[in-house]
Amino acid sequence: MPEQLPILYRDEHIVVIDKPPNLLVHRSEIDRHETRFAIQLLRDQIGQKVWPAHRLDRGTSGVLLFGLSAEIASALGRQFAEGTVAKRYLAVVRGHPPASGSIDHALTRQRDDYEFQGERSSQEAQPALTHYRRLATIELPVAVDRYPSSRYALLELNPVTGRKHQLRRHLKHIAHPIIGDATYGKGRHNRYFADEFDCHRLLLACTRLAFRHPVTQLAIAIDAPPGGEFAALLERFGWPAVQ
Repeated sequence: MPEQLPILYRDEHIVVIDKPPNLLVHRSEIDRHETRFAIQLLRDQIGQKVWPAHRLDRGTSGVLLFGLSAEIASALGRQFAEGTVAKRYLAVVRGHPPASGSIDHALTRQRDDYEFQGERSSQEAQPALTHYRRLATIELPVAVDRYPSSRYALLELNPVTGRKHQLRRHLKHIAHPIIGDATYGKGRHNRYFADEFDCHRLLLACTRLAFRHPVTQLAIAIDAPPGGEFAALLERFGWPAVQ
């Protein structure tokens, strides 16, 4: 049976899925050998073409929004570009960040073969803003790094802008990298979570998108709590998935 993606919402204009981790949204030069893409899987599943209104990193799971026409996807994309889409992510990070805060740190554009919504790659830094709130913490009596114990936290992240790898780069910038991040994280902690908790994924999930329907203009909010390894880890630590 062909792979089925969880559909969270669908009408004649848009479709929203809960993207599993380790799935590319679209074909990429970064991984030329990959044969699974959310666009293709969803197209085959519903029997019609789809256009992504935004993107999630390969390792990030959660709410992913598509238009059922290029025009609808473009209208949704403008909402993302204008910052009117409310986005909520959950992440497990190394250390104990402050109870809340904002990361206002410009990010250079990164080369990407996929020119998304007319973006052009350059080295010019762009403003990038992320608000965060600490939801839970834990301290384990294990010397994963240079300290006798190891601290971790569950964060709610609300990116205002939408730069490539923004959340992963911002958390690295404040020295609280996301667990499971092979590019911006710390290998020792990633390996500890894989070996000790059987958790082999990037612990970052988009758990809510709130936007205006591009045709009806009604407010829509789509939620998707973390599943799989992420949910199992939250349960093991005694951390509620939604707060």
